Amino acid sequence: MKELPPAEIVVLKGGWLTTVQDLGRYGYQHDGVSVSGAMDSFSTIVANRLVGNSDQAAVLECTLKGPELLFEQETVIAITGADLSPTVNGASVPTWQSFVISRGSRLSFGPPQSGCRAYLAIAGGIDVPLVLGSRSTHYASETGGLQGRPLQQGDALRGGNPGPFINRQIGAELPDALRPRYGHAATLHITPGPQVDCFGEQSIRMMMSSDYTVSPQSDRMGYRLAGTKIARKGLDQFISDGTAMGALQVPPDGQPILLMADRQTTGGYPKIAVVISGDLPFAAQLVPGDRIRFAQCSVAEARATMRRQRADLDAALPPHVQQLRSDGTRSQ
Repeated sequence: MKELPPAEIVVLKGGWLTTVQDLGRYGYQHDGVSVSGAMDSFSTIVANRLVGNSDQAAVLECTLKGPELLFEQETVIAITGADLSPTVNGASVPTWQSFVISRGSRLSFGPPQSGCRAYLAIAGGIDVPLVLGSRSTHYASETGGLQGRPLQQGDALRGGNPGPFINRQIGAELPDALRPRYGHAATLHITPGPQVDCFGEQSIRMMMSSDYTVSPQSDRMGYRLAGTKIARKGLDQFISDGTAMGALQVPPDGQPILLMADRQTTGGYPKIAVVISGDLPFAAQLVPGDRIRFAQCSVAEARATMRRQRADLDAALPPHVQQLRSDGTRSQ
C-alpha cells in the first residue's frame, strides 16, 4: 500500500451527538476548566492503537446514532466501543479492528446493538487546534474540538499525518477476550468518597444492596440515578471542593448523581463514593433505563484492577511511540 496522505472527511450527517475528543484537558480545573475528554478512555486508546496513533490522539465520539461521513482520501480507520451497526457503502464493517476505507466511501451507522458510545479513530488522528493542551470538545463552554460544538452537516475534518508504519496496522485487532461486553446492567465498584462520613452505616448498606436506574436526565456531565434514597446524617453544609470522574454526589433529594467527563470542576453536594477508574468505561456505555448496582472495593484492589487492565492491553496492543515533527513538537 502506498504512503497515505492526511485524511479528508466531509460530514454528511452529524448524528445525535458526535464530538471530537481525546483523553482530556488536564491541569486547569483550578481555573474552572472542565477536564472533558472521551467518556470511555479504554475504547479511545484501543481505537488509536489499532491505527498507529498515540493514545492521546483525537477521535470521534459517536453517541447512539452515529454520523454519516464521506472520505475524500483513502485512509485506515478503526471503530471501537458501542456497536452502532457501522457500514461502509452499505456493507457491514468490523469493530475493534483496523481496516482501509477507500477514497469516495461513505461510513454510516445504523441502530445501536449494544452500548452507547462508539469511537472512530483515523490514522494520523483528527487535526483540530489544541486548546489548553487538548483537542477535546466541551460544548457547554464552546471549547475545543471543531468550533467547540458537535459535528453538523457540511463540516470538513482533516486528519494528521499517518505514522510511517501504517501498513503494518491494517487488520490489527483487539483479542476477543479483551473486548468488553455491554449489557443493560452493570456492577460498578466503588471506594469511599471524601464525604462518606456525612452518611450513616444504614444509608451505605441500603445503597450497596439496591439497584439504581440511569434516568433520562443524564448526559456527558453526569448521570442522575433513580432508586433508593440515600439519607444524610445531618444537613450541615460544607465548602465546595474538587470533583473527579466517577464521584457519586448526593443532593438533598437523596438520589445520587454519577459525575462523568464534562462534570463541573467543583461541587457542593457530599460525595459518598467514587467509581473506580477500571469500571468507568462500562459506565460510559450505559443508556437511560439501564441498571447499576454498586460493589465495595479497596483502593489497593482498584489500583490492581487498573494495572492488570493496562498490562493486558499493552501486551495485546503495545502503545505507539510518538514521532517528532520538524518543528520539534510531537505528532498525534
